[in-house]
Amino acid sequence: MSDKQANLIGGHRLARNVVWNLLGTGAPLLVAIVAIPLLIEGLGTARFGVLTIAWMVVGYFSLFDLGLGRALTKLVAEKLGKGQDDEIPALIWTAMSLMAALGVLGAIVVAALSPWLVGSVLKIPMELQPETLTAFYLLAASIPIVIGTTGLRGILEAHQRFGLVNAVRIPLGIFTFLGPVAVLPFSNSLVPVVAVLVIARLVSSGVYAVLCLKVEPTLRHSVSIHRAMVRPLISFGGWMTVTNVVGPLMVYMDRFLIGAVVSMTAVAYYATPHEIVTKLKIIPGALMGVLFPAFAAAFGHNRARAAHLFNRSVNYIFLSLFPIVLIIVTFAHEGLTLWLGSEFAENSTVVLQLLAIGVFINSHAHVPSGLVQGAGRPDLTAKLHLIELPFYLLTLWWLLDVYGILGAAIAWVARVAFDTLVLFILAHRLLSSVSPFSLRPVLMASVALFALALGIVIQGLATKGLFLLLVMLIFAVVSWFIILAEDERDMIRRRLKAIPILY
Repeated sequence: MSDKQANLIGGHRLARNVVWNLLGTGAPLLVAIVAIPLLIEGLGTARFGVLTIAWMVVGYFSLFDLGLGRALTKLVAEKLGKGQDDEIPALIWTAMSLMAALGVLGAIVVAALSPWLVGSVLKIPMELQPETLTAFYLLAASIPIVIGTTGLRGILEAHQRFGLVNAVRIPLGIFTFLGPVAVLPFSNSLVPVVAVLVIARLVSSGVYAVLCLKVEPTLRHSVSIHRAMVRPLISFGGWMTVTNVVGPLMVYMDRFLIGAVVSMTAVAYYATPHEIVTKLKIIPGALMGVLFPAFAAAFGHNRARAAHLFNRSVNYIFLSLFPIVLIIVTFAHEGLTLWLGSEFAENSTVVLQLLAIGVFINSHAHVPSGLVQGAGRPDLTAKLHLIELPFYLLTLWWLLDVYGILGAAIAWVARVAFDTLVLFILAHRLLSSVSPFSLRPVLMASVALFALALGIVIQGLATKGLFLLLVMLIFAVVSWFIILAEDERDMIRRRLKAIPILY
């Protein structure tokens, strides 16, 4: 492995970057735990329901880049791995120009649709509709900023400069929750709340631009747009667009349908546990944000290394998430009561438990999805999502009508379970020449899901405590002797010996 390849796919650098990503996504989660109760109290349940949609929309607007952000990361990483650095400036300027045009178009489309969304689609109380419409116009104006930021961040990620990325992401993520809280003493209107979110995005985009010029100084002098680079960008980005549109749509459509079929209050009861439990995906998200450019750089010339990264990543996600999800599932009612009160606990406990299990399943899907896309086959994930979408929407609508927000949770868990299974099959086919199939992961997953299901039905605080202790002891033994490889156990022993208090 050359020095440049080691810089892009070497284990030590990848591990350090994963830690950076965990910090970048974990810090806002801690702030959210404190901020969300304050926002619910200050804004009211209905306004907070609209705010959760605003948070979702700000993230979902990246779909308007037509996958060019992800394509830019992949192609820049490939050129760095091949030593074709001189082609990178033209590639970046071509991609950013396309993204700027798409951002303006997206802003026009969303602004035109906003009156219809606010007045007809969402069940927003009449007295909140004027301020909600103004807030939606502000969100529409932020689309070019969001899309441009996606491309700028992708450039830094391709260079494995996740320290710089998270130097911006951490304060931005924290401000996403604290900004609205800071507005509450002056106003509980949605307009200033959304305005501070848009301003924060604008500032972060400018900082990313400065950092990109630092990492790629040739961008200052080599300003050019090459038509020949449009085709590979569009080719990869076209299929990524399908994933970017359909994937988040299946993640967040439940909120829109709950708002349309039930009420905005029900959105709050569903979105609050959803917003918190899906933050667990910071672990696979942090990992795959680093591994996607590594898969792109390694798959073509070092497939064995890609398979090694794949298998280790699946194990680490399992080891990291199972204990956390088990605790959430087992003590969901007690935790919600302590955090948000008995009313929220009564309406959201089972929803939280089901969504936690769904997040555990879905988190493992990040690895095969990243591999398939990094291997240059985004069409496979896109086609899978296109097949899933109509079945999921029909199931969601039916179960929502029959069981309310509990039905929405059931539909989402069933969808992510199917998605995860198919993605692992696709990844196995891509790696079949260097990584043979094994039944052990299937058995481990089955036992883990059975334990999580038991956590839902067990009642009584003392019984829950004994159950948790027993399962965690078994988990620790299995993890050490079965899941971890010998070199991983040796590394842990060395780290423990370095702690003076243990010896």
